Amino acid sequence: MARHPHLHLGYSADERAQSPYAPFFRPAMAPLSESVRAALLNGAVAHELMPPLVDAGALQSGDDWTFETAYTLCPDGEARVFVHTPMPGVTPAMWDWWFGWHGDEAQKYKLWHPQAHVHVGWADGQGDLGHYVGRTSRVVEYVGSARMSLTIRFVRPRELGLDEDQLKASGEVAICARVALADGPVETGWLIHHLRPTADGCEMRSRFWLGGGNVRPKAISGPLGRLLGGLAARLAPIKPQQASDLLIHCAQEMSHLATLMPQIYKTFAHPVGGSTAEP
Repeated sequence: MARHPHLHLGYSADERAQSPYAPFFRPAMAPLSESVRAALLNGAVAHELMPPLVDAGALQSGDDWTFETAYTLCPDGEARVFVHTPMPGVTPAMWDWWFGWHGDEAQKYKLWHPQAHVHVGWADGQGDLGHYVGRTSRVVEYVGSARMSLTIRFVRPRELGLDEDQLKASGEVAICARVALADGPVETGWLIHHLRPTADGCEMRSRFWLGGGNVRPKAISGPLGRLLGGLAARLAPIKPQQASDLLIHCAQEMSHLATLMPQIYKTFAHPVGGSTAEP
């Protein structure tokens, strides 16, 4: 990116020598899991088999969906990408803390995906405030070979149809956000990372709904916003390669950080309160 020539992948020699996070930076990543490899080999599935955003509340039913790791392309240009990641030794609360903690320093962000994450910062210009809901993260990362500048605007789970009281009672966490190209005029999709406890830790059920009917202008709502969003979506439908690249990226970053999370949390977490709480 010409606008940010100083940005770079990985840790520099000085960063490796001086950063408090350097002991957790591990550039080697494990191979993709069997379920992810199977999904990529299978290719896009029928869109009727992967629920739309309006059914996101069904994540709390306690049941697995027909496809927990898969992608599909819809007739209107929407892509749905789902990824399931087992996380032994990790708790949902650790991920809730992580999303509030990592977003103010590139060196933290790079721990998550050492082969793809480049830069991160909060749009409000502030540092770690102990929460993420109501804030917008600006990231630079590779998805496949494409280097992208994105915004991730975090919202409350109830905005996507989830029951927050039920999440709390069951020890679950749902990280929910609106996503967009950083310099584009439209918001392009939604994501949920739903974490539920298991006997040996937790599991993350990542859900992305991108393009198609999810596209809206950033400054225009109502019927006109829907019309303009639909036009924008038809001009730039999500391509199969983009969907599969996202599936790989999500699977890599979530499984990689899960192996480091307990020690990172033990080392850096501090009692700032629940990170999903707005100030």
